[in-house]
Amino acid sequence: MPPADDNAPVAIPITGELDLHTFRPSEIPSLLDEYFAACRRRGRYRVRVIHGKGTGTLRATVQAHLRRAPEIAGWATGDETSGGWGATIVTLKPDDSC
Repeated sequence: MPPADDNAPVAIPITGELDLHTFRPSEIPSLLDEYFAACRRRGRYRVRVIHGKGTGTLRATVQAHLRRAPEIAGWATGDETSGGWGATIVTLKPDDSC
């Protein structure tokens, strides 16, 4: 069996929930863009992004990216049933509205 390629693409199921715990911070902006595009192509316009509570650095990185992304209709910190401040709930614009 050949050795694993650490740079090989990782297949992520498009479920409307993205857990960022296994990704490096440098990967987050492009990962969010690609995941949101895939969600929009499938008609999913609500996404829960799980970044964890920790120090808040990853949450700040995610939310700063959301402020600049044209495909975002809005976002809010999760409530007690969706992960609290360890998750951000994102509403995406339909494909044709950007």
